[in-house]
Amino acid sequence: MRPQIPAALLLALTAAPLPSPTAAQTPAANTAGGAGAERIKEVPSVSAVDPATIKPGQILFTDHRDNPSAPENGLIPYLDWLKARPAEAAALSPYPGYREPDYTVTVNGIAKPRHETLKVYVAEGRFVVARPPEAIDLAGFANLAFVQKMDPAIKHRTLNPADATPTKDPAAAFAKRPDRPWCEGASACIESRYDLEGKLPLGVKLANKLEEGSAKKIAEFVSFQSELRALNAEQAAPLAALTRIGTNPTGGLEQRIFWVNQILRFGTFLAVFQPLPGDPTRTVVTAYMALAIKGDVLDRKAEYARVPVLKNLLPAQVLMGNSSFNTGTSISAGLPVYARNRIAAFAEAVSRR
Repeated sequence: MRPQIPAALLLALTAAPLPSPTAAQTPAANTAGGAGAERIKEVPSVSAVDPATIKPGQILFTDHRDNPSAPENGLIPYLDWLKARPAEAAALSPYPGYREPDYTVTVNGIAKPRHETLKVYVAEGRFVVARPPEAIDLAGFANLAFVQKMDPAIKHRTLNPADATPTKDPAAAFAKRPDRPWCEGASACIESRYDLEGKLPLGVKLANKLEEGSAKKIAEFVSFQSELRALNAEQAAPLAALTRIGTNPTGGLEQRIFWVNQILRFGTFLAVFQPLPGDPTRTVVTAYMALAIKGDVLDRKAEYARVPVLKNLLPAQVLMGNSSFNTGTSISAGLPVYARNRIAAFAEAVSRR
């Protein structure tokens, strides 16, 4: 028997306006830190543009969303990513040799092996700072206080490395690094929480109501754990193959999300600093954001299709910013808006220091 949906909940959700076809494929103009949409110049390939032509304050940006008709426009299967963009996958995967997770699940008391497929969203931005690399203090960015400024909607606190979920929970052992514990030697070990905004919490309540009795409940928040570290010139040197800029990297900054409570499996923010070719008094910064989505999340369609108001809550639509449930400038806005805002906020912070 189908659960009864509270009338007040349905009424609140049906008040959400449907997006126009154009708006559904266009990331919101709002950007964090007052960085207006005019700062971001969409390009098919960041590396194909001569960095010397980047204007002051401008950010070149691409997230490979070149098929607007596809519901999962901008997502690439993890295994295809390894083949199509190997340098990018090597730098942005959680660790060298990372594979899609294999673990055991228990259903009705019976343990069963499970292989999890992933799809990856990757955004890339590039901007120029009017200072030489040696004048940029990367260590000043590798701390909790700086991360807290990047997106005020996400709350962060220091995490004891011993409490990292893959280290502490045997059921999460598949997410361990094979070479070292997560957060070992990191500048900061961080636990973060983002409470969904707008009508998304109501949508989650309704989706959970439909699945009463199921052990798989959707949370009204996203919590994640990450390690943050500054990279020196030696550690950043291999990243020249990724940026395709003809000067040696002087350093970098990376934040690796190694545990998420739902939806995502991992995430990486990486920024590479290099002297601008032909002008060592300026620095070209290339920033990347990769977010890996669990395949079973994107496949969750049938249970929503039977309720008309939830047809616009399909995970692929919401995650890629194509739903009337999308709102704000953070994760609830969809990954494309979130990535633009994070890169724009980072560019503004680096330019100001």
